[in-house]
Amino acid sequence: MRDLGVGFGYLVKGQKWVARHGRWFGFGLLPGLVTLVLYAGALVGLGYGADDLVAWATPFADDWTSPWLDVLRGTLTALVFVFGLFLAVITFTAVTLLVGQPFYESLSEAVDRSEGGEVPESGLPLWRELWISARDSLRVLLRVAFCGILLFACGFIPVIGQTVVPVIGFCVSGFFLTEELTAVALQRRGVELKERLRLLRGRRTAVLGFGVPLTLAFLVPFVAVFLMPGAVAGATLMARDLRGETADDRDEDRDGDRSEGRDGDFPKNGRHDGNLPPSGGDQGVHHLPH
Repeated sequence: MRDLGVGFGYLVKGQKWVARHGRWFGFGLLPGLVTLVLYAGALVGLGYGADDLVAWATPFADDWTSPWLDVLRGTLTALVFVFGLFLAVITFTAVTLLVGQPFYESLSEAVDRSEGGEVPESGLPLWRELWISARDSLRVLLRVAFCGILLFACGFIPVIGQTVVPVIGFCVSGFFLTEELTAVALQRRGVELKERLRLLRGRRTAVLGFGVPLTLAFLVPFVAVFLMPGAVAGATLMARDLRGETADDRDEDRDGDRSEGRDGDFPKNGRHDGNLPPSGGDQGVHHLPH
């Protein structure tokens, strides 16, 4: 059970990291905000067009008399919108990570750099990284969908379906959410999906301690936008743990006398420490993948 606290600790440490490095927090907000706007527009469009879609899909009911026609199409319209909302919730993280691949890779590199040691880089072109991320996200979503179908069927079992099954559902969602987030750091280390899943299963309790609370928070996409930068930072710290990488004596939780400034963005001695590009010129984007 100790690992539950360890996993939750990484989630808290990630939020603290972005709070101390305010510019990286703002940097990490951009992909989530873009995705939120896209999803909000899609849901608004679905809300306006769901009744037309249902009418098109049920031509056999055109001659039905009231109230049966209204009951059928009203129920189906509500179900279409609820299903669209469900899809938005379960895909929000994957789409945000895909949209924000360069942003989150830069943030993850900054976390690695602040912890000391080597900062891995994939060395792949951006289009290749996006392809790998999209491919792996689709594989993960298929696994989630398969588990969801099984859990939906088990939901009809009396008592167990209303108690145990929802808990298992949150655990499954938390596990795969953690996989998506740790993938940002692990892909830079050349770790394939199969190996990532093996690493996570080896520390399943810690993974649930990280992923389940985040899943509950991510049920509200607007909240997810603000937690995403810290979630990526925390997942990077967890990925380092999974790989057996240890922080040097610059560990922020053990050494409060670091050489950085109060906001963590620039060192006190005026030299750049790598946590954030110095302002001016074109150096502000040198962390982005080539």
